[in-house]
Amino acid sequence: MQEATEVAIIGGGVIGLAIALQLATGGREVMVIEPNEPGSGASYGNAGTIADYAVIPVGTPAVLRNLPSLLFDRDSPLAIRRSALPALMPWLLRFAWQSQPAQAARNAAKLARLLSGASEAWRELAGEAGATDLMRQNGCLYLYASADAFHAAASEIALRKRHGIEQAFLTAAEVAALEPGLPAFEGGGVFFPDALHLSDPGEMMRRLANAAASAGVRFLRTKAEALVRTGAAVHLRIGTGEVWARTVVIAAGAHSKQLAAQAGDRVPLDTERGYHVEFDMEQPPVSRPVCPTARGFYLVPMQHRLRVAGTVELGGLTAPPDPRRIALLERGARELLPSLGSPARTWLGFRPSMPDSVPVIRPSRGGDNVILAFGHGHLGLTLAPATARIVADLVTGRTDPANLVAFSN
Repeated sequence: MQEATEVAIIGGGVIGLAIALQLATGGREVMVIEPNEPGSGASYGNAGTIADYAVIPVGTPAVLRNLPSLLFDRDSPLAIRRSALPALMPWLLRFAWQSQPAQAARNAAKLARLLSGASEAWRELAGEAGATDLMRQNGCLYLYASADAFHAAASEIALRKRHGIEQAFLTAAEVAALEPGLPAFEGGGVFFPDALHLSDPGEMMRRLANAAASAGVRFLRTKAEALVRTGAAVHLRIGTGEVWARTVVIAAGAHSKQLAAQAGDRVPLDTERGYHVEFDMEQPPVSRPVCPTARGFYLVPMQHRLRVAGTVELGGLTAPPDPRRIALLERGARELLPSLGSPARTWLGFRPSMPDSVPVIRPSRGGDNVILAFGHGHLGLTLAPATARIVADLVTGRTDPANLVAFSN
């Protein structure tokens, strides 16, 4: 099979789908190459939160100080598979460097630039996909179990304030008034009133894919195995033949590293393994995303279910799910909500993670007929429409790639 297209997008997650819809509605001929059901990976299994407040990178001085204990404590919200340590060492060394004060501050500034306007961009994207009914705007709540924990977060709170993030500080009594289904505790909370979340991320992906198809996007259910530049075109070898494209966008998430290398870019991308546990119920016990910060996960109300999603496990793409990470989520959820029944389902997915938490959104250094759009870590869902706009401007020549230096990798 031989195919040709103006723009080939490798990857059918939320980043690829948003780019495809943006380009197709702008009149471009677009093909998405994705071996699985579009949107069925991390785009489906995330916490469903449009986290426009999440300017703080994963790597910070506080994380760096606690890195050894965090990585090797099996109950830590940040853990590592010891068998993966040799392969991960180069990434970890970069992560440690990016966690130093000056680097972390610079990375936060880049994220703040990217996140500016994320909620409004999502409202527009949901409107284009006929999915505004899936959007919820009742904020997000961070919980601190004690006054000491709240005080320890002062630097992060101050950093968000410097970048203009609206945040309200709540006493334990005010948290109880906002979320009466939570147990009493002695600490307090930080409330982000402007945050959005999705009632069903999987359904949102389905509607994005349908909207893209209606706009003329073609979907090839196969894997892009190799990429070669040949003059004015880019040749892709796929599982069922080949594709020739004027421009290729690599948006394959955690699977992007090898293709980027073939395009001429050595990118320090690795994989965060994210888990979720879901409890079916008619009415979830919380009305908005709630993050017990010490535990590193979110409790998220979704359509007829509660999703408990989060934590970070470094361990690559091939190892099977670790039942201890599933148990950690379930145990943590039950300690907060003892009346939960048995989990209805569990899930493991892969986040594309950069050492500095800043995504790669730019032309390939080997030539601007390949564009990189991956490495969003925890912010893939949040940054999908913003990424789509940047990539569309690069494809159409409406932006100077040099302008991306200020807020991208």
